Amino acid sequence: MMLFVALVAILLMLIILWDAFETIVLPRRVTRQIRLTRYVYRLTWAPWSQFGQMIKNRNRRESFLSFYGPLALLVLLVVWATGLIVGFALIQWALGTQVIAPERHPGFGSDLYMSGVTFFTLGYGDVAPRSGLARLVAVIEAAAGFGLLALVIGYLPVLYQAFSRREVNISLLDARAGSPPSAVEFIRRHMRDYGVEMLTQQLRDWEQWSAELMEAHLSYASLGYFRSQHENQSWVAALTTILD
Repeated sequence: MMLFVALVAILLMLIILWDAFETIVLPRRVTRQIRLTRYVYRLTWAPWSQFGQMIKNRNRRESFLSFYGPLALLVLLVVWATGLIVGFALIQWALGTQVIAPERHPGFGSDLYMSGVTFFTLGYGDVAPRSGLARLVAVIEAAAGFGLLALVIGYLPVLYQAFSRREVNISLLDARAGSPPSAVEFIRRHMRDYGVEMLTQQLRDWEQWSAELMEAHLSYASLGYFRSQHENQSWVAALTTILD
C-alpha cells in the first residue's frame, strides 16, 4: 500500500512538473490533448465567460472578462503548487511519517504541513524530518518549489512584453481603420491620405505583426485570454480586419 501511494505521488509530481515545463519553458505548441493546463483553462473559462455574458453593461462586461487572463495564471500556479505539496506529503507519509513534530503521534497532517513550509522555503522548524531519506525528500521539495516560483516570476515579464508588443499595433490601427476597425475604412483612409504605396507598406508591416502574433500565441497560449486595454480594441478584430 505504501509503495502504491509513493508511486502515485511521484506520478502526480512528474505530471505537474512536465506541465509547468511545457507551459513556461518549451517554446513550441503542445498538441497533446491530455494536459493539466488545458483542463484548468477549460474548467474555469466556461463559467467565467457565461457569467460575463449575463452582465448587460458592455463596459462592465469587458472589464469583468479582462480579469480572467491574469487570474487564470494565478489559479494555474496554485494548482501546480498544491499538487506538488500534496505529492511530497504523500511520499513522506509513505515513508512512515518520519518527522519530529509537536504532536505525540504525527500523521499525514504533519507531513502536509511540513511539505507546505518546505515548498515555500519557510522553515519554521517546529516540524522537521528525522531520517536521511525524509531529509532528502525535503531538500528535493525545497529545490522544486524554489525552481517553480523562479520560473513563474521569470515567465510573467516575458508574457507582458509580448502583450505590449501586440497591443501597440492594435492601438495604431485605431487611427488607420476606425474604432472598431474595418477593412473598408482601412483602405479608404489610406487611399485618401497616403496612397497605394503607403497602403502596401502597411500591409507588409501587418503581415509581420501577424507572424509575431502567431508565434507569441503559440509559445504563450495564455496570452490569447488577455484582452486589450482600450474600448473597441481586440487582437481578434485587428487580425480579422487585416485578413479582410
